[in-house]
Amino acid sequence: MTALSDRPATTAIGRSLPRPDADAKTRGAAVYTVDLAEAGLLHAAVLRAEPAAARILRLDTTAAETMPGVHAVVTGADASARSGMLVIKDQTVFAIDLIRFAGEPIAAVAAETPAQAAAALAAIELDVEPLEPVLDLDAALAPDTRLVHPDWASYDVPMEGFRGGNLAWEARLEKGTDAEWDDAFAGAHRVVTDEFRTPRQHQTPLEPHACVARWTGGRYIVHTSTQFPHSVRTRTAELLGIRPSAVRVVVPTVGGGFGGKLDALLEPIACLLAKRSGRPVRLVNTRAEELATAGPRENSVIRLRTAVDAEGRILAQEADVLTDNGAYSSGETVLCAGLPGIALGCTYRIPLARYRSRVVYTNTPPTAAFRGVGGPYLIYAQEAHLDRVAREMGVDRRELRLRNVLRAGEAMTNGQVLPDANLVEALESVERRAPWQPDRPSSPDKLRGTAIVPLTWLTNPGPGEATVTLSDDGTILVTTAATEIGTGAVQTGVRQIVAERLGVDVDEVLVSVPDTDTAGFDNGAQGSRTTYGAGNAAGQAAAELRAQILRTAAGLLEAAEGDLRIAGTSVEVAGSPGSSITLEKVSQAAMWSEGPLSATGRFVAQPAEFDAGCLIGSFLTTINGTSSHAHSAEVEVDTATGKVTVLSYTVAQDVGRAINPAMISGQVDGGVAQGIGYALFEDLRIGADGRVLDTSFETYRIPTALDVPPIDLEILESASPSGPYGAKGVAEPPIVPVAAVLACAVGDAVGTTMTQLPLTPFTVLAALRGRHG
Repeated sequence: MTALSDRPATTAIGRSLPRPDADAKTRGAAVYTVDLAEAGLLHAAVLRAEPAAARILRLDTTAAETMPGVHAVVTGADASARSGMLVIKDQTVFAIDLIRFAGEPIAAVAAETPAQAAAALAAIELDVEPLEPVLDLDAALAPDTRLVHPDWASYDVPMEGFRGGNLAWEARLEKGTDAEWDDAFAGAHRVVTDEFRTPRQHQTPLEPHACVARWTGGRYIVHTSTQFPHSVRTRTAELLGIRPSAVRVVVPTVGGGFGGKLDALLEPIACLLAKRSGRPVRLVNTRAEELATAGPRENSVIRLRTAVDAEGRILAQEADVLTDNGAYSSGETVLCAGLPGIALGCTYRIPLARYRSRVVYTNTPPTAAFRGVGGPYLIYAQEAHLDRVAREMGVDRRELRLRNVLRAGEAMTNGQVLPDANLVEALESVERRAPWQPDRPSSPDKLRGTAIVPLTWLTNPGPGEATVTLSDDGTILVTTAATEIGTGAVQTGVRQIVAERLGVDVDEVLVSVPDTDTAGFDNGAQGSRTTYGAGNAAGQAAAELRAQILRTAAGLLEAAEGDLRIAGTSVEVAGSPGSSITLEKVSQAAMWSEGPLSATGRFVAQPAEFDAGCLIGSFLTTINGTSSHAHSAEVEVDTATGKVTVLSYTVAQDVGRAINPAMISGQVDGGVAQGIGYALFEDLRIGADGRVLDTSFETYRIPTALDVPPIDLEILESASPSGPYGAKGVAEPPIVPVAAVLACAVGDAVGTTMTQLPLTPFTVLAALRGRHG
């Protein structure tokens, strides 16, 4: 693995080129979904449930339908089909008989003005019988607890597994025989047990969920703020009981997603209203609706028990992980039920492992994907737990990690071999820039603490397709459903890969607006896969297009194809500077001889080999495009107030190959900032009645620039054999270990294990008082 500074830049790869969309965004000229307007546009509003659990006794929309300006009212009677995020089809567009969370849609209206829509909502008559909400994860699994889904057994699933009652799904990883486990714990030098609890974290994109839908020509046309247009198309169609081809999804500029815009949310409602009214309909979440209904990162309970030998080497580890599915499986919580078996066992050498993961139904808003999926809370628990092991044994915390960390060629707990594990090198990178000094000087009122955490992480292997075309003016057009959500993955990464393959200037490469009618399937901007997946597909297409260009140019220049090269906007004959032809003329000549020049590329990563016998009920069995990382931090704890200040933060990130270093730096900064929010501030609170308490940024605290220290980053390169030019995922890894590093650093300062996030002043003061009696 080499540092970025050791590798020279090529024509396009490795250069910190500016984003072409930056100017419009910084000047406020970019057009987002919330800015869209059409002739005859109606404004929609949604009647949402107030209780978290109730039976619907009566729903009467008669008065609302006759209100001034109202053109459509829809309810569950208009859409009874069930859908779910790939695994369990357990959700309808509207609550029909049972209300399962506060904020669940009951009905929706479309009117000439927002005020008229609001008045119509107020006229809807709804009678319910409140039920005691199921909120606690452990209590939800108790035998006598009321079922959130009494009809769970009737739901369609792709495969049967461990599920039933309020257990939405269970996945397990089991490695080792009973005899081996008995021997490991009987002969252990020490056995350590911990329990950790983490909150919900909301993605809080600047642009809330928004869409504009219309019904025309027997199809729905939906403009929407999403990071996965094909998922929105499929899920909308499924919820409406129609074919996916009856839905077209177009994506304008997206104002952030972070995993929260993978699924259909408002789109089916807007479609129903558009068809009923015959007019285009606009539906936008308020910030309160966004916080209350747009799926956040799930809350969790993680119980760990680890046996170690006298040197602190791990002999065996077991975990019981509870995660909150909320009321429905509309996010990725069930899909990622097997993640604990991977995430807990991909960084350290763990000979024996028993990891049980249970996803639980509760009467709370459905949870969903958030950058790093379950990694932040799993790694936090694992690392805080290992710090406690080190403290109890009197072993240096960094040394304990070095004794256990995986090396190249060793296997994860699932049996997958990591040929490019460079965790030691990542730790050494951090050590060079922030030497390990665990005994930082402190004063009685200002305690100092430090921590270091290594990490192996993945790149989402999902499929992608892209078409690259030589336009008639000689420019290059990339048509893809890969969505630019602010990372620069499309606007820099994909464009630079195409430019490099062809040999043209990056400015000559244009990218189409994502549109499911014109672009092939792409698995969405998730799991750091856009540059990896869409870049692979686009790069493959560009290579084929290059061959077409050279073949056509060879005939025009009367030269051998092997003697030609594309340079800038022309095709040149090597060694003959005067012999060239512009790409524009090549395109025009081909148009009337062999037809337009274009090519389509496709990519899906091949799964790694693993031990299938150790996994049960897991949809996630291996990880792809693995990368090695290390983070370290120093914090200061004010003993009078409990306030935590992050003094310094150091990162070593393996990116495979740096396509655009500046964009990588920006993603690391953003990921660490979000991780600081998760560790220190963010807690989407749910009250005793099941309602989300936070309605705005006044109460839901996210970090500001003043909370984030300068981040010392070294970009490391360890080429992936399956990535374009060796690139791996970039955007997710920076957030995953942050809570772990900060919790361990605060624990070091306070002298105890921090078992609950966020590390608010109240949490820290409680730890200080508990430590000192």
